[in-house]
Amino acid sequence: MDYDASGLLAGADGSRLFFGDRGSGSPIVLLDGIGCDGWAWTYLQPYLAESHRVLHWHYRGHGRSGPPVDPEAASVEAHARDLLAVMDARGISRAVLIGHSMGTQVALEAYRLAPDRVRALVLICGTYGRVTATFHDSDVLERVLPKLSNLVASRRPIVRALWGRVPGKLAYAIGSWIGEIDGSTLRQEDFVAYVEHLTTMEPDTYLTMLRLAGEHSAEDVLGNVRVPTLVIAGELDTFTPKRLAEHMAGEIASAEYFEVPGGTHSTPAEQPDIVNARIDAFLRANDL
Repeated sequence: MDYDASGLLAGADGSRLFFGDRGSGSPIVLLDGIGCDGWAWTYLQPYLAESHRVLHWHYRGHGRSGPPVDPEAASVEAHARDLLAVMDARGISRAVLIGHSMGTQVALEAYRLAPDRVRALVLICGTYGRVTATFHDSDVLERVLPKLSNLVASRRPIVRALWGRVPGKLAYAIGSWIGEIDGSTLRQEDFVAYVEHLTTMEPDTYLTMLRLAGEHSAEDVLGNVRVPTLVIAGELDTFTPKRLAEHMAGEIASAEYFEVPGGTHSTPAEQPDIVNARIDAFLRANDL
């Protein structure tokens, strides 16, 4: 993504965090999913920057940010505290938070910590927590994750070498074939950018974050949300099934629910025109 200004700043515990600013006007902060460094916002960020100030940052251990000071300090709560630190450092007192996937959990956790800092929430293809227990509507990931983490820890050099050799084009082909992404709408180069970033991450950092995201829940926050909220779901999302988004929208007072036909977990990059227009309408309707 292009930025008007970018650099590094200190997170809540001193972890080095990358940020990028673009546009001017009322502020919006973009919150990535796990393993992402902005690819989901390829089309939304420049669109919003035409009328808003859009701040994006990389989680600790992601993209151009440094690793966590403490490897176990990569929880959703830590990311939420980092978010507030980034906003402070960039002189933003209140903002609209737009989260994709795990970014939904980060946004809700930030609302728990500092509701007065949040003007509105846009929650895309995500849920309130316990993600490893609902992946593909099954708890299989939750059950196998400890064994997988132990395997990575005991075979780190081998796993790191294999992890870094995942071909992006092959991942795109397989993802399209099994229906995890919509190959008819998602550009290959956009998905390859995601895979290439993922292969630069440390596997144990990724798995630690996934475990901690699976242990986190902000379900108790939903009933306390008192800001305008838009929940966007992909009809065919298998990572966070749409029933979770429907439940989340039902628990948040006056939340709007919007379902993208044929959308998968990659909906913001697959069908950007639909997503951008719906978010724009939400922002305008609430004078944000």
